[in-house]
Amino acid sequence: MINRQDEAQRAAPECVKGMLAQRATVSLGNSYRLSSVLAGLLFLCVAAGLTAFAPNAWADVKRLHKGSDAHPASAQQLADNISRRPLPHFWDGGAPFSFADLVERVAPSVVTVTVDEKVKSEPQFSAQSLPAPLRKFFRSMPHPQHPIAMGSGFIIDSAGDIVTNNHVVANARKITVKLKDGRKFVAKLLGTDPATDIALLKINASKPLPAVQFANDRNVRVGDWVIAVGDPFGLSNTVTAGIVSSLGRTIGSGEYTDYIQIDAPINRGNSGGPAFDIEGRVIGMNTMIYSPSGGSVGIGFAIPSSTIHAIVAQLKAHGKVSRGWLGVEIQDFTPEMAASIGKPNLTGAIVARVLPHSPAEQAGFRQGDVVLALNGASLRDSRDLTQQIADISAGQLAHFTILRGEHVQRLTARIALRQPQVLARYTKPDTTIKPTLTAIGLGLAEVTPLLRRHFNLDARADGVVITKVNPNGDAADKGVEPGDVIVSIGEHKVRTPTQVQQAITHARELGRKSVLALLMTRAGERFVALTINQKS
Repeated sequence: MINRQDEAQRAAPECVKGMLAQRATVSLGNSYRLSSVLAGLLFLCVAAGLTAFAPNAWADVKRLHKGSDAHPASAQQLADNISRRPLPHFWDGGAPFSFADLVERVAPSVVTVTVDEKVKSEPQFSAQSLPAPLRKFFRSMPHPQHPIAMGSGFIIDSAGDIVTNNHVVANARKITVKLKDGRKFVAKLLGTDPATDIALLKINASKPLPAVQFANDRNVRVGDWVIAVGDPFGLSNTVTAGIVSSLGRTIGSGEYTDYIQIDAPINRGNSGGPAFDIEGRVIGMNTMIYSPSGGSVGIGFAIPSSTIHAIVAQLKAHGKVSRGWLGVEIQDFTPEMAASIGKPNLTGAIVARVLPHSPAEQAGFRQGDVVLALNGASLRDSRDLTQQIADISAGQLAHFTILRGEHVQRLTARIALRQPQVLARYTKPDTTIKPTLTAIGLGLAEVTPLLRRHFNLDARADGVVITKVNPNGDAADKGVEPGDVIVSIGEHKVRTPTQVQQAITHARELGRKSVLALLMTRAGERFVALTINQKS
């Protein structure tokens, strides 16, 4: 046995030398072979502290541990490899050792937004109405103070432009912005867009401010790292990390935003703060959470950076956001609808109503048209169409590909400026009629003056009135109610229950499992694919 302790000590890192001093023997044979104790200790120490070696250095460590018939790297070469290769920031699998460097770089761009809110006027109460002993006590009570709200924001321009959520600054009397270095500024509200929940603030500083960089959110993938920085519960510059859980989320909060879902913990006060990618670029703005308890359960939503860019550009230029308007009421053209007309592979939006004197009417749109593409780009659903039209400036031409009946056509419309619209509110009447249900789970009757009064029908309602809905049927699940009027089945208008039944029979003969019905409801007109009960 030849003692190689001196050579091993020279080659090993400091964390190994103490162990080598106790026992390090090497036996000669066909290859290098460390003793089992030394091999285990050396391998564990090197693996724990030097996992991120360059590939050839790691291979040298493996050869020292396992032995090799090939000529081994010398101890000095291994030591040189260890000393001259800096530890990288990432493990081989992509996970970082630490987010500290990233946070140190981006944190100065994240701010605390404090809002002094307006107090709603309340009826004045006179102390003179109280008994004399209580008047002095009433006068000594402090007057109500302005409520304070807090949120987060981030600097997008070194000149002092800051974005946050509209709901953070709504009803603001005074807005204060606090930087990470402790400086405070009174901010000016340049504009808001409640539809996307984005607000733009401005502060004036004596020197340029640290601004964030934006990433293209279209390159974000599910599973990517995300780091959230903000002020939950007033705890400034709080950092949490997680991954992108989903993309393109529609959560019933605004028709112009498809949210990025993240699992980085965010809570009340994180609203308006940035969500960073692993390079420290903003991919979105943290806006809301889903939480039965009120605290973070790992489901948060961020407004994508592309939406922020588009809205901020308009707020800076005009102080408000203008959106394009076509003048149609539309629905998703669902797979069930597509199957009901024998076109199972089509996607897009179906026109439920063309508004009078609108760009759509002037362009020749009709009720029942299926919009397949806009300016050459295929449409996924009605939300996709709404968002794309909104991005078109008033006065510009838009080119549509539609399906009308069996034929594909092209229409061109000049987009107008969208105006706020208010829907009428209806009171649901009681129903007592108990007719026989059809194969689509509905009781039907012709529209008569009596039924028109009974169901409080619109004066223009013309078709077959639904008098009963099977509560356990497909129609009920899709929101069909007594008092709704069937205007047409497929391309054919209906005026009697017999015509509806004939349309059902025809669909069965074609092998279809549903019929596409146009309904006039209390909230407007819409299409519904109604499943045919095959046993009827």
